[in-house]
Amino acid sequence: MNAIEETELAADRRWLRHSVATLAYRGGKALRGAPPGFAEFRISETTRTPGEILAHLGDLLVWALSMARGGREWHDSAAPPWDTGVERFFAALAAFDAYLASGAPLHAPAEKLFQGPIADALTHIGQIATRRRLAGSPIRGENYFLADIVVGRVGPQQTAPRREFE
Repeated sequence: MNAIEETELAADRRWLRHSVATLAYRGGKALRGAPPGFAEFRISETTRTPGEILAHLGDLLVWALSMARGGREWHDSAAPPWDTGVERFFAALAAFDAYLASGAPLHAPAEKLFQGPIADALTHIGQIATRRRLAGSPIRGENYFLADIVVGRVGPQQTAPRREFE
């Protein structure tokens, strides 16, 4: 591998890590402070509950790490209790980010890791946010361009929003 390829690979990893940190920031906002019973809230008989979506989010992130390591491991997990699902979400984010930070070989293209599990996870965080509003517990919108999103900050503790909307 030449110096240009190494620089491009490092840039890809940093971009992926920023995407994972963005997911942690947005996910933390949507998951924090969910009311009792929210995990079982159902819009209709044919839609997933927030708890089922949260389990799927964990599955997506475990799958992303598996692909980064060279596997294709997929699981359909049942919805655990809300707090357990939130812990799993952040643990899976941390494990994926740690692998990206390690310098170990990426066995899947960065673009594919983004367009598959990361983009899908961002969509599902939006679904949880929408369900919060429908369940009577909305989260405040914000200007995410101004958010203090930091590579490597992938846990539930995030910086307070800089500009939320009324």
